[in-house]
Order: sequence, then structure tokens, then C-alpha cells
Amino acid sequence: MRLILASGSATRSGLLQAAGVPFEVRASTVDERAVEMPLIAAGKSPAEVALALAEAKALDVSRLEPEALVIGADQTLDFAGALWVKPAAVPAAREQLAALAGHTHELHSAVVVAERGVVTWRHLETARLTMRAFSAATVEAYLAAAGERVTSSVGAYQIEGLGIRLFEKIDGDHFTILGLPLLPLLAHLHTLGALPW
Repeated sequence: MRLILASGSATRSGLLQAAGVPFEVRASTVDERAVEMPLIAAGKSPAEVALALAEAKALDVSRLEPEALVIGADQTLDFAGALWVKPAAVPAAREQLAALAGHTHELHSAVVVAERGVVTWRHLETARLTMRAFSAATVEAYLAAAGERVTSSVGAYQIEGLGIRLFEKIDGDHFTILGLPLLPLLAHLHTLGALPW
């Protein structure tokens, strides 16, 4: 049974590889902002947006690869009910970090499986992360050390790297924070017989 990851995310690919899951990558070409905009206008929550984005990606590739099981995934950052996106440049990253300092936010990670252009399974998990209170000088030191990588993740941090030093408390599954609820996905793939053991 062919498995395809509809994402170009190196982190998601790395998680599946480390778990020994045989899969191919075919990144979805869905315009995420075009999917998000009407959902936000309709008052959908950041969690609902994450699920809709994961579904859109899975369906996009499933229509092109109807014989495969296609995995779509996405993640949104929810700060006080507002949906945040990746910072476009370092100044935007600076603003995000300054706003998050000393506060708790949520990461909603959705994973979806589609086959023959139909969503057959979906799962959503949420993690709560609390940043420590830190100064503008700390933000500048972090940005200097992390470099342009800060624009590759919403919130301008990566907990698997230097970003972990910005936090005082994390409640939630590690894989969920990295953007792929791996254990529920593996359980579903086992149920389908898509994994050899």
C-alpha cells in the first residue's frame, strides 16, 4: 500500500522516516492563504483552520494519486483566539516573540488521510506552550543566534532547537508540537494494514 506525504516539510518527513514508515513525498500545491481567508472570514477557529488545511492538502494530492493513501498535515498557532501565520521576515518574527513573551499560546496540529479523493480519517491535537517572560535584549540575542530559520515556523521558534530556551512550560505531545500527531497516525495506519508490523 503506497503512502504519500502531501507536504514538503522536512520535519514531518523526518518524523515518518525515524518511525520506519515507508512513504513518498508529493508536496501539495494548495494555496494555504486562499483556503484560510474564507474560513477566518466565517469565524472559524484556528483549530478548525488547521483541520481544513490538512484536508485540502490531502485531497489535492489524493486526486492526483488515487491508488495511494495520502497523508495531509497542518498546524496553526492560536494566541488568545487569533490565528497567527509564519513571520514573513525577521522584523515580523521579532514582533511575534515580543507578543508571546510571558504568555501561553496553543498549537493545533491536524493530520488527515485521504484515498481516491475522499477524506477517510482525520485527527486534531492541541498543545499549550508558555513562554517565559524575557526582555527585548533576549529577543535580539535569540534572533541573532537562530538567523533566518525564525521565519520557517509560526511563532518564530523551533522547540527542537534554540527556541526551547524561550519556554518555561509545555503541555502536550512532542510530535503534536512538531506538526504531526504521530502516534494516532501510526495507530490508524496499523488498523489499515499499511505498516508491516
